[in-house]
Amino acid sequence: MLGDVLLITEKHTAAAEVIISEILEKKTDKYIIGISGESGSGKSELAHAIAKGLRKHGIIAKPLHIDNYYRILPLERTQWRTENGIEKVVGFGEYDWDTIYRNINEFKESKISTGPCVDLVTEQVDQLTTNYDGVDMLIIDGLYSIKTEGVDLAIFIELTYHETKKAQTVRGKEPQNEYRARVLEQEHKMVQSLKPKAHLLINMDYQVVKA
Repeated sequence: MLGDVLLITEKHTAAAEVIISEILEKKTDKYIIGISGESGSGKSELAHAIAKGLRKHGIIAKPLHIDNYYRILPLERTQWRTENGIEKVVGFGEYDWDTIYRNINEFKESKISTGPCVDLVTEQVDQLTTNYDGVDMLIIDGLYSIKTEGVDLAIFIELTYHETKKAQTVRGKEPQNEYRARVLEQEHKMVQSLKPKAHLLINMDYQVVKA
């Protein structure tokens, strides 16, 4: 997302190094990594740390933030969720999976790809063009990323929104109101349902362990 604040710390780079070792043992052409976790758990930070670390090994990895792919525009989402019932609509169905899979296929085919990119300043959705020719890996991060079909390495961050309130506040994602609390609780339920899909877990101490 354009304008997002990334707080990459030692814990992210340390976890990334462990994950990179795993990747180097198993990587194939057009390898896809998925990172799921709740709001503020460090998904984007970890994705960027992995991508940057892979450059040292001559591997070009591109982060793909699928929280850019909501079907409902940011300026309309609060009203839409409220009118349709937060507990009914918050979850997997909010994403535009057709566009996600189109962009993934364009990565696999080394094509020029255009996809959505949310500008967090204006809350408008821009279009970002990426040339996937020469890109070796795709790192998909977002709440429900490891639900994506075709992920080669699925990583799940176990921290819940209860543990990440400080990070959410710093990144401007944690207004103290009932609406946000209900959204976080519903996202918590949906994200936790994906844990069995993981190959690697990032535990409460941000250590990488086998699932």
